Amino acid sequence: MTISVQNNSAALLALQNLNRTTDQLANVQQEIATTLAVSQPKDSPAVWATAQGQKIDIDGLSAVTQSLNRASSISDVALSAGQSVVDLLNQMKQDALSAQDPQLDANSRQAFNTDFAGLLQRIAPTLSNASFDGANLLDGSGGDLRFLATADATQVVTLPAQNLSLGGGIITVSSTASISTAQAASATMAQIDASISNVTSALAKIGDQAKLVSAHNTLVQNLSNVLQVGMGDLINADTEADSARLAALNVQQQLGEQSLNIANSMPTVLLSLFR
Repeated sequence: MTISVQNNSAALLALQNLNRTTDQLANVQQEIATTLAVSQPKDSPAVWATAQGQKIDIDGLSAVTQSLNRASSISDVALSAGQSVVDLLNQMKQDALSAQDPQLDANSRQAFNTDFAGLLQRIAPTLSNASFDGANLLDGSGGDLRFLATADATQVVTLPAQNLSLGGGIITVSSTASISTAQAASATMAQIDASISNVTSALAKIGDQAKLVSAHNTLVQNLSNVLQVGMGDLINADTEADSARLAALNVQQQLGEQSLNIANSMPTVLLSLFR
């Protein structure tokens, strides 16, 4: 190698190598700090754009999951309240059956009728309390409820409203029903039997849709997980490999600094020959 006091090519070469090592070291340090190999468009424009598209899809699926979770909660509350209504109707049926006994005295018949009336009055508050986040499937206050099924909002899942109000099309027993006589008890019991059949059928419809909501929610969550893993494969840094590279680049930087110092000292060596 020719040594010159006018143009120190060795120093320029050492400086280039040192700068390259410093840039690589800064990139590795950024990857370790952010845990991302691609954190901005300039890192890899194509990969960054693809990852952003997947992030939009993931955010959309997150909104779908929230909607489906709300649907599950609403249906769970409705089914629980509906089962309570069925239990009340079964107890009312027992009272109506007992009230048909021709051997009952007036006091016993009145006792059954009082108990029956108390059970009947509990149905309305049970239905009104079957609300979640302002939505009620059972009290007749609203229609069917629709929830997001896809991230682009082009498809929905539906929970069917079932009006279980007294005297309606499902529960045919009216709020003024009585079992004060054997004849009244017989007629009321027929209405109760029909109501129990209607209510169980209505709850089955809600249950079928609730099962669909649960299955679809699982599918959406699985799809979201797959997209998150895919996005991670695109942009996440390999921290183990980065740690090894960081150690190697630190050594290279130190060697580069030493090489630059040696190259910068060469002209001084040349001048010392003329002393």
